[in-house]
Amino acid sequence: MQLDILDLLQFIKQSGASDLHLHPFSRPIVRVDGEIRKTDLPEMLPEDLHILIYGIMTEFQRKRFEEDWELDFAVAFKGIGRFRVNVFKSIHGDSAVLRAINEQVISFEDLGLPEVIKDMAHQDKGLFLVTGPTGSGKSTTLNTIIDYINRTRKKHIITIEDPVEFTHTSQQSLITQREVGTTTHGFAQALRSALREDPDIIVVGEMRDPETTALAVTAAETGHLVFGTLHTVNTTKTLDRVIDQFSANQQDQIRVMISDTIVTILSQMLLKKVGGGRVAAFEVLAGTPAVANLIREAKTFQLRSILQMGASAGMQTLEQSLANLVKNNLVEIDEAMQVAAFPEDLAKLVKN
Repeated sequence: MQLDILDLLQFIKQSGASDLHLHPFSRPIVRVDGEIRKTDLPEMLPEDLHILIYGIMTEFQRKRFEEDWELDFAVAFKGIGRFRVNVFKSIHGDSAVLRAINEQVISFEDLGLPEVIKDMAHQDKGLFLVTGPTGSGKSTTLNTIIDYINRTRKKHIITIEDPVEFTHTSQQSLITQREVGTTTHGFAQALRSALREDPDIIVVGEMRDPETTALAVTAAETGHLVFGTLHTVNTTKTLDRVIDQFSANQQDQIRVMISDTIVTILSQMLLKKVGGGRVAAFEVLAGTPAVANLIREAKTFQLRSILQMGASAGMQTLEQSLANLVKNNLVEIDEAMQVAAFPEDLAKLVKN
């Protein structure tokens, strides 16, 4: 039996899955509440999967896939929803992973974002980083923040994404969205161009290389509020990752630039929620003078103590956020312990 893509996508929606994995000689597999689950759907043959994958790509995307052997894009299906797609060549043939995109922007309250983030999003310039592992909900959080700015500030927001997941409609702000591979050739090229397009706020989907990072930091330094995402597990490792992108003789300069521009680093983890679903825990590092000083002096290892004592500036550690989730019976203690960077701190916070 040959499976139809619409049937598969309806299955994702009905099962509450976040991801659908399609591989040759395998039944379709879904991820629900963070766990991989096999389905009872028929096994997929390489030739059928090839036809299915090519059927959801444009001619331009097919050519890129045949050249690069892997491709990211987003696709919308009427009556079903929008999906982020990664297609790639495996040793058995064409394969794909489709992630359901929640097109309804989630509110600050429903997401559990600290209220202080609203104040940080009202800065006129600087660097605001949203970080976390793959699948931790960075895009959802970033789009909640952008939606909030869109509704409350009169600004020109330019986004550069790969691919565009959420589509925003201009409200108080004007929003221009660009997509790598369809409307621009790359992050760095689009970011360089964005600086000539009268932006107030620039959203860089991913700061994945030194050129993009340097341009983003320069834009923050020259009077723009710049949002970026990185795949890192906490706030302090984010700073190390950014700086380590550069050669040794460039690191002092980039360190000073970041210390002068950093507004916030918001790091997050997704956990299983008691009763089903997922809930996020957040670590918040604010760009206070003390934080800037430690970054400038290459003492990021000391930021932990500022995080722990920085509640008055809106800061919190991941463990403090996890402890609140446990105390409010949203997350089991064992689940929280698995993602805590400092389990002993979490244990003390829960006990107290």
